[in-house]
Amino acid sequence: MPLTPAIEEPQIHESAQGPRVTPAASRTAQTPRPVPGPRPVAVPRPGRPGPVRPAPPAQRAPQAATGTVPAAPVAPAAPSVSAAVPQIQLIPASVEGALDAAEEAVDLLLDTGRAPGDILVLTTGDPHPWAAHELSFGEAAYWALHDAKDDVFYADAAQVQRATDRPVVVFAANGGPAGAMAGALPVALARAGALLIVCGDPQQINSVLGAGV
Repeated sequence: MPLTPAIEEPQIHESAQGPRVTPAASRTAQTPRPVPGPRPVAVPRPGRPGPVRPAPPAQRAPQAATGTVPAAPVAPAAPSVSAAVPQIQLIPASVEGALDAAEEAVDLLLDTGRAPGDILVLTTGDPHPWAAHELSFGEAAYWALHDAKDDVFYADAAQVQRATDRPVVVFAANGGPAGAMAGALPVALARAGALLIVCGDPQQINSVLGAGV
């Protein structure tokens, strides 16, 4: 009697299971430059009509901790010695591009949360168009805007002695008389409470402020 061959179950090889799907490479997101400081409510740039930037969402107050053990009192932190020394940021730029670089720095400051009234912009050469426009209404009205501290204020670096302190000072070395930067930049550093941004030739800036810039 003929023997019936045993029926073998088909084996599925690994190569027949279909192509393997590899995960797509993650895309690296661009990281914006950090600029410190909260902005309570966004305000349009002076002289630049456009949509008002939305205010950041209100922060939720922290809930009180529950438990039977009372929280231990926290001793106040000692003030830092370097807290009074403003940070200095250098943006290399030509004489012709220094004012544009300063404008980009101001935009970044506002976009990352700085209040417009925190910012003072100084120019060594041609004045900012906003400053030229406001000065057409007279010196008194112009400096009244400075004293109000409601918005970004643009001024000639030669008048830095008249300007009061602000958390952020943006200094545009865009030409002007010889020695204009050397005379005004140290005063601008003294006016900056937290941050001084200098847009101009790095070699000239370092010669005024020192190699630590």
